Formats: sequence, C-alpha cells, structure tokens
Amino acid sequence: MASTVDQLIDNSIEDPARRAPLVTGGLDYAGVTDVVSQVAESPKPPRIWYILLGISLLLLAMLGANIGHLIFTGVGVWGNRSPVFWGWPIVNFVFWVGIGHAGTLISAILFLFRQNWRTSINRAAEAMTIFAVVCALLFPGIHIGRVWAAYWLFPIPTEHLAMWPNFRSPLLWDVFAVSTYGTVSALFWFMGMVPDIATFRDRAKDPVRRFVYGLLSLGWTGSARAWHRYEVAYVILAALATPLVLSVHTIVSFDFAVSMLPGWHTTIFPPYFVAGAIFSGFAMVVTLLVPARELFGLKHLITIRHLENMNKVIVATGTMVGFAYGIEFFIAWYGGNANEGETFLNRAFGEYYWAYWTMVSCNVIAPQFFWFKKIRTNPWLMVIVCIFVNIGMWFERFVITVTSLARDFIPSSWGYFSPTPVDVMMLIGSFGLFFTLFLLFCRFLPVVAISEVKAVMPTGEHGEGESH
Repeated sequence: MASTVDQLIDNSIEDPARRAPLVTGGLDYAGVTDVVSQVAESPKPPRIWYILLGISLLLLAMLGANIGHLIFTGVGVWGNRSPVFWGWPIVNFVFWVGIGHAGTLISAILFLFRQNWRTSINRAAEAMTIFAVVCALLFPGIHIGRVWAAYWLFPIPTEHLAMWPNFRSPLLWDVFAVSTYGTVSALFWFMGMVPDIATFRDRAKDPVRRFVYGLLSLGWTGSARAWHRYEVAYVILAALATPLVLSVHTIVSFDFAVSMLPGWHTTIFPPYFVAGAIFSGFAMVVTLLVPARELFGLKHLITIRHLENMNKVIVATGTMVGFAYGIEFFIAWYGGNANEGETFLNRAFGEYYWAYWTMVSCNVIAPQFFWFKKIRTNPWLMVIVCIFVNIGMWFERFVITVTSLARDFIPSSWGYFSPTPVDVMMLIGSFGLFFTLFLLFCRFLPVVAISEVKAVMPTGEHGEGESH
C-alpha cells in the first residue's frame, strides 16, 4: 500500500500535464545563475533597451521641467479649480500606490503561504513596488503648494513651527502609512537580493563592478550561519510587510471614506481599494515581465505558468472590483439617501459617463477574457488585456475623485473639471520616471531571485518540476 501511494506521488510530480514546471529548458543550478547573471554581465544590452531608456529619459525630463514650472509658477498650472480642488495629482497618487501592491503581496503573503511559483517573479515585482511608491510620493510632495515647507507634514517638535499636523486627518495618516510601506518594502527587496548580489560580486571581472557589488552584498559569505540569519530576517520582514499590504490602501481609501461627501462616504472603500490595488498591481507586473522575459532571455525562468497564475489572480480581483461597482449602486438605493443615489446615477449617465463606462469596460469586461486559456497563456494577448486593466484603474480613481467633487450638495457650485497640458504631461512623465528606474534595475541588478529559484528546483541537475 505504501509503495502504491509513493508511486502516485511520484507520478503527480513527474507528470507535466498535472502541474507545469517552474523552471524549463533543462537548466541546472549553474544554468540558472548564468541566465540571470548574463543580463548584467553582457557588455551591451539589446538595442531596444537603449531605445526604451531614451524614451523614458525624455519623459522623465518632461516631468522634471513641469515640476520646475509648477514650483516657480504655483499649483494654478494644474486644472484644479473650484469645485474640483482634488484633480489629477490625487488621482495619480492613488493610482501609483495601488500599482505598488502586487510586489509586496507576491513577496510577503505568497512567501508565508509557501507558494513556490512566486520565486521567479517576486524580485521584479518588489522592484516595481519601490519605483511605484517613488512615483506616488512625488505628487503629494508637489501638491502642497509650498514645496519648500514639505517638512511641515511631519510631526517635528519645534518651537518655531507655527502649524502642527492634524493627527485626525487621513492625509497625515497617508504620510505615515505610505512612508512605512515604502521603507519596509525597500528593506524586504534589498534583503532578498543580498545573496544574488554576492553572486554578481564573485562573477564580476570589472574591478568597479566588483567593488560596487561588494558594498551592496554586505560581506555575504554564504556560510550556514549567514543563510540562517538571512532566512530569519526574511521571515520577519515578510511578517511585517504582510499587514501593510492591507493597511496602506485601506488608509488611502480613508482620504475619501471619512468625508461626508456623497460618493465618498461609504464603508466599502477599504476592501474595494485593496482589491483594486492588487488588481492593478498584478496587471502591471504582467505588463512589465512579458517584455522583460523576451528582452533578456528569461523565458525558462519566467514561464507561462507564472504568467497564467497571475492572470488568474487578475480575474479574481477584477471580479471583486466589478462586484464593488454594483454594490455601490445597491447601497445608494438601499440607504435611501437622495444625494447619494443622484451621485451614482450621475457617474454612470451624467457628464462624466465616458469615464465611468471606460472604467467598467476595462476593469470588469476586459479581465473576463482570462477565463479562456488561450488568452491567459498567450504572452502578448495578456499584455493587451493588462494594459486595458491599468487604463481602467486610472479611470476608476478619476471617477471616484472628480465626479463626487464636481457635483456636491449645492447645484450653484457645480462645475466641470478640465485638465491642463501640465496635468497630462506630468502623468505621462511619471511613467517616464517609473520605466527609467525599472530599466536600470533590469540592467544592473538580478531580475530573478537566483537563490529562491534554485530552492524550488527538485534537484541540482534539472529544473523540470517543483519541490513537494
């Protein structure tokens, strides 16, 4: 009987029809190291990398020029006017914070639940988190008007500060929540890279690279003691990061939910925002990794199985978001509040109907294509769907922010929001910042977690399965 059970277990491991392999191409441990290291070690990256970096730097320069124009001219260069004083800057802030959620979820929560398929995608997803948080923090920093007084946001004890932060304001909660999230995510990201950077250090032939990687590897020796302490620290950081995945976008949702404005004052916002953040974050991870695996020859490490699993998460969270859209209308009707009901009807059929139905089409309809295996396993088709998802998630934040402010309680104060060219250029420029950082990361740091991928390979000879 025991031998029969063992045979069944062996068959379930070896049968690729039951579970697709995490590492393909017959790579052994040395092969995994070579595939990841060659991205940074090659004398010149592919020509398309230079083209993409050049475009990203141009967009980044445009962002810098517009930030300088805003500082010297004032926030009036934006389209924020009465009654919509929260325009695209807040929309962009919430959008980028949401993008940063998938990295920590893949790294921390899936790590604690021992989901081995995370190992090839977690490093790039963590990097994406850091870069998205950088883009997110940019907008509140310049939205305060007097940028040189940004330190007023922090509770610095001083007798010369005439204004103290209001600790009852969710805007101050954002300062603590997002900065904490960014700090823990950066530590988690860097901690996980230390063994892989040490590998780069040991393989480096250029003395400058060897010196830089040597500093970043923190004297890693690879001893049993070092691995033990590394694993303990990694588990601690994962445990710290896990509640942050839920808390950060919950607190961001409080920017809206604790107000008394129709369309904002709703208790569904915290779970709704968290689901939407994971939804948009996973879509951005897929959007980045499909070109990256093609560009740097990582197809055997970032396999279709990894991408398909992320697409399944996108379907699940997209369904949650669509359910939240419907519940909002139901609660507006069930609550019997005339202002609330009118606000949601105006969203769908009023002057911003184009934004609302763009949001619904991209966030509810587009992900449903992933029910078809041919689409969720085709790299370029999934990228198209994920781009639509990210467009829809930006429009979701626009719809929530602008439509509620444009038509509040008093009809005489109603107005229509129109963005300025500065709004548009700063949104596009923020993508330039994001992609510049990501392209530099891909070129000089390990895109895939070498040590973690090896840990899920069944033997040191072939990567054709998953440890059980």
